[in-house]
Amino acid sequence: METLKTIVQTRFRTLSLISVALTFSVILLMVRMKLNKSFFFLFLIWNVFLAIIPYTITIYLSTKPNLSKLKLTLWSLVWLAFLPNAPYIVTDLIHIRIGSDSLLWLDILVILSFALSGLLLFYMSILDMQKLVKSKFEKLPIETISVSILFLCGFGVYLGRFLRYNSWEIISQPHLLFLDILNIIMAPFQHYDAWLFTLGFGLFLVVGFWMFRNLNKN
Repeated sequence: METLKTIVQTRFRTLSLISVALTFSVILLMVRMKLNKSFFFLFLIWNVFLAIIPYTITIYLSTKPNLSKLKLTLWSLVWLAFLPNAPYIVTDLIHIRIGSDSLLWLDILVILSFALSGLLLFYMSILDMQKLVKSKFEKLPIETISVSILFLCGFGVYLGRFLRYNSWEIISQPHLLFLDILNIIMAPFQHYDAWLFTLGFGLFLVVGFWMFRNLNKN
C-alpha cells in the first residue's frame, strides 16, 4: 500500500496523462462498437494491458532504492520479454482493412489512439530503465544498449505479428521460439522479410525515442 502511495505521489502528472489517453481510446472503441455493432476490436484492450506491464515493472523498481544488481538484472529480463507488446499495437493498423468503408476513419482513429498510448508507455518505460541501469551499472554504454533494445523490440514485434508468438511462449514453448529465431539467423536470405521488418520498425522506434527523449528534456 505504501508503495502504491509513493507511486501516485511521485508520478501523479504522468499517470494522469496516461489515464486520459487510455480513457479516450476506450471511449472511441465503445463508439466504434456501437456504430459498427462489432466487438472485433476488443483485442486492443488486451494489447494495451500487455503494454502497461513493462511500464508497471519500471515504476515498481523505481520505488526500490536498495535494489540489488542481481534483482535489477533478473527484472530487466522479464521487462525485456514484455517490452515489444507496447509498440506491437502500431501493427494492429493492419486490421483496418476488415472494417466498414464508411467508417474507415473511425477504425483508424481507434487503433491509432491505442497505438500512441502504447508508444507513450514504451518510451517512458525505457527512460525509467535507463535511469535504473545507470544508477547500478555506471560504466555500461547505456545509449548503445538502448538502441540495441529498440531493434530487438522490432524483431520481437515481427515474431508476434507474423509468427504469432507472444511473451508467455518464452516459458511455455521456448524450444519452438528458439528454433524459429535460429532459422532466421542462420538463413537470413530466406527470411529477408524478418530482417527488413526488424530494420524498418527498429528505425521507426529509434527515431521516435530520440524525439520523445528530447521533448521530455525540454
